[in-house]
Amino acid sequence: MKILSTFVLIAMTSQLNADEISTSIWDLKALSKPPKMEWVDSNVPIRSLIFTGPDYNGEPTQVFAFYATPGTLSGDTSKDKNLPAVVLLHGGGGTAFADWVELWAKRGYAAIALDFSGRRPASPVFDRKTNELVVERNHGKLVRTRLPHGGPEHTGQEKFNNVGGDITDDWQYHAISNILLAHSLVRSFPEVDPERTAVTGISWGGYLTCIAASVDSRFKAAVPVYGCGFLYEGESVQKPQIDRLSPEKREAWIKMYDPSKHLVNCHVPILFVNGTNDIHYPLNSYMKSYHAVPGEKNLRIEVNMRHGHPSGWAPMEIEQFVASKIHNAKPLAKIDRPEQHDAQATARFQSQVPISKAHFHWTSDRGLLSKRKWSTTAADLDVKGKVLTSQVPDDATIWYFTATDERGAMTSSEVIFVVTKKE
Repeated sequence: MKILSTFVLIAMTSQLNADEISTSIWDLKALSKPPKMEWVDSNVPIRSLIFTGPDYNGEPTQVFAFYATPGTLSGDTSKDKNLPAVVLLHGGGGTAFADWVELWAKRGYAAIALDFSGRRPASPVFDRKTNELVVERNHGKLVRTRLPHGGPEHTGQEKFNNVGGDITDDWQYHAISNILLAHSLVRSFPEVDPERTAVTGISWGGYLTCIAASVDSRFKAAVPVYGCGFLYEGESVQKPQIDRLSPEKREAWIKMYDPSKHLVNCHVPILFVNGTNDIHYPLNSYMKSYHAVPGEKNLRIEVNMRHGHPSGWAPMEIEQFVASKIHNAKPLAKIDRPEQHDAQATARFQSQVPISKAHFHWTSDRGLLSKRKWSTTAADLDVKGKVLTSQVPDDATIWYFTATDERGAMTSSEVIFVVTKKE
């Protein structure tokens, strides 16, 4: 693995493009090879493993992950052949979640979820009578044990303040390295089709998804939930921590670890999922991240979507988007950028599945994005002409369309921020 000073890297990256910046931080050739691993428990429905990650404090690290397939859940792994695979990335306060792995394995995927804090959660517990996974709904109560050779903790010190020295104590350096290693590992499993893999993450895991999809072109689909770039501006709750850094460290952090500097190189099809009032990844930063992507992309913006792990993995559109890229399933509807003429907004859409309803969402509030109240009304739906229309209230400050198909899958148009003389 490469070990370079952050300030040496900044000097190197000042004249580099996004792809060159990524390769100056992460040794993509080395990370494309499966890491050494050992099974902690390989005879249960949701299995545990530990693989070797990059050096930390001069020694190789241990990285914990849960792994499951349709076969491990049923007890007959002989049926596991040419499976698609998904890499699952938790957010702040989280860990590898057995119930998240189970969710995707039940859908027919090989699923691997890794921990990003150098810890391991307790082994899954199964009901003796039903053999169903016993789920702890309060994730804060999950016991996490520090591994003897675990990597950096998942705290502000490691995510922000450590920038500016040996990059091997930077949380992002380890997190992205371990995502790519987990991807390489699951691609090496005989039951997995290595050409049908995806990545999705929640909150900080969504942040990591943005970077991972930008540096690892082996993925066929990516879904960041909440997470985005441009955290150094706007209303992100992460901005104060970035601003407290010295000017040199702040510049280093932005160039190396803000997803905005990597998304410009993202050509993996990507679906952005967020809510209108998220305080961690505000809507304006989210849309700037969406616009930064040069490749295929889509949006799902939900009014007042809750922020959390179960809420983040609940939307059906996540799996439908992935399936459309690796199963040739029918894709989600795509709404073109809306236009406004006088007081009327219009947007064209494409959909292989009939659209059953459409809505227009807006807020007339000003001030903090997370505090604004939103209104929703039915939009006029021209199924034959594939056009959405709605009147835009005179005092609207932000607005967008959504379309829902007959499967119940919702997608959004770009979010339009109205520029007025008062702002």
